[in-house]
Amino acid sequence: MDHALRLALLLVLLAKVYPSSSAYEFEHCENTVKQWASSSLHSTNIKDGHILKDLLFFLHVPRTGGRTYFYCFLKKLYSNSLECPRSYDKLRFDPRKQNCKLFATHDDYSIMSKLPREKSSVVTILRNPIDRVFSAYEFSIEVAARFLVHPNLTSATKMSGNLGSKKSVISTLDIWPWKYLVPWMREELFSRRDARRRKGPPNSYGDDSYNMEEIVTPLHEFINHPVALDLVHNGATFQIAGLTNNSNTWKVHDVRHCVMTYQTLGNYVLQVAKRRLDDMLYVGLTEEHKESATMFANFVGAQVISQLVGTETVNYNKLEQGSLVSKTGFHTSHNQGKNTSIIEEQNENMTVGKLMETYETCVSKLRSTQSKRRMNSFRRIFPANFTKEARRHVPEEVLKQITLLNSLDVELYKHAGIIFEKQHQKLLDSSMPERWQMMNSKSYIGNAWEVVYLSVFIFLVLFIFLYVKAKRRISKLKI
Repeated sequence: MDHALRLALLLVLLAKVYPSSSAYEFEHCENTVKQWASSSLHSTNIKDGHILKDLLFFLHVPRTGGRTYFYCFLKKLYSNSLECPRSYDKLRFDPRKQNCKLFATHDDYSIMSKLPREKSSVVTILRNPIDRVFSAYEFSIEVAARFLVHPNLTSATKMSGNLGSKKSVISTLDIWPWKYLVPWMREELFSRRDARRRKGPPNSYGDDSYNMEEIVTPLHEFINHPVALDLVHNGATFQIAGLTNNSNTWKVHDVRHCVMTYQTLGNYVLQVAKRRLDDMLYVGLTEEHKESATMFANFVGAQVISQLVGTETVNYNKLEQGSLVSKTGFHTSHNQGKNTSIIEEQNENMTVGKLMETYETCVSKLRSTQSKRRMNSFRRIFPANFTKEARRHVPEEVLKQITLLNSLDVELYKHAGIIFEKQHQKLLDSSMPERWQMMNSKSYIGNAWEVVYLSVFIFLVLFIFLYVKAKRRISKLKI
């Protein structure tokens, strides 16, 4: 008994003197993350961040509507010769090209280490985190379902491999994060289709498209899958902080591992992401689409037009010819240069007003194309159909779990909302002098006459009222 007691006391003493490996690892991770956060916050400060610099970096957070900005704003403003080499695809930024002015990509903020920081401006768009998770889930299925025209997974995989070997075509499967999400979802769809063929279709699939496990991976399984945990949840925060698994800096992978392992360290990442949003030229919100577009045109578009006038012709009226999807129908084309399907028509007299008109026309065409492609893809997984109405059937506990899994993005989105309101107020303040000028100009004469007409009308009504009243009094006196 004495020996057992002594052994127990020895073990307790050793535990106090030598901390457990897990405690040591946490302490190591905490120090690693703190050092990274301190260094990032120190280097994040961009002087005059709200003034357009020589290079515009569009940090495209997936499923925020960024493609409409790229094709309908940026591609109208910048010619292909001004785009940085192979931006917006799987190939990283090539710093060897001189004088490129537009860099648009799904790369995270760590790419800034390759850019001239003092000469770069950053813009981005954020979306409600819950809606972004839904959209990522649906888009993964949409792209994966296009491969169901093949008899089996082997044939589909071989075809996508052939596409990847073509240098002139950039497939969705080449782009982060879809190069991870789509192959996994494609395998899931084929597996479930093969099972239905063996067992036969069920009597009923139910009315919840987000929980038709015989056809697609249910939403509640998707949000808990390692792929989604690694790529989707808190994706905006990690991308703006520069900590995705697609990071351009290898040293941050240790930081990412620590934060993913110990979620309490996520607040350090959140603070870095907030600071970087503060220093950006523009922050848009997907849910405030119309207002965001107006602010982008006024804040970013106006400065780009001013910057490029006299040096490069602004690409007004770039017209989309045909679909943005390749003829194969299995991928989204991100071609550039000579292979692009967009025909350039140049006009040096670009204004913010013309830019908005062009944008609205372009968005209408783009949405029509995307809607048709989405419908064609989902026909292959009928009766599953992902709509706003279908989302109402998703259980509340699933929505709460999505919110919990995206706690960092929820806080970052709130911060983006504050920035958005400040931008909105700034736009209103800057437009006030123009309004007063318009009121004092000849263009306001029409409105002035409207006031005169209204005043005369009110006077006549008042006169008639008083006249009738006086006449009645005279009639009473005669009686």
